[in-house]
Amino acid sequence: MLLKWFDTREVDALAEHMVSEFAERLPVADCEIAGRKAEVRLREAHETLLRQAREFASTQRLNIYKKSRLANRIKWALREAGYPKILTDEIAYELAAITALAGKG
Repeated sequence: MLLKWFDTREVDALAEHMVSEFAERLPVADCEIAGRKAEVRLREAHETLLRQAREFASTQRLNIYKKSRLANRIKWALREAGYPKILTDEIAYELAAITALAGKG
């Protein structure tokens, strides 16, 4: 039972999928571009990422360790891919809030 609490295979697979989809929707180079089109692409990629996390957290029983792991895996994978620190920090904060609230409803 205790080992299941630390089993993060599903969370890790989801994080990997979410990061690859985010990078596909918004390549790192596009983060440096200004303008309406770049803003729309960023917003769409961001909203998709958060929606996926919300859906996953509402269908799975995530303990605090798994919620934290999801946010951290995504944050560091995006940062290692070259995304700006301010963006990765904001995404991690929002993911932590969304997964924390998903089980409350």
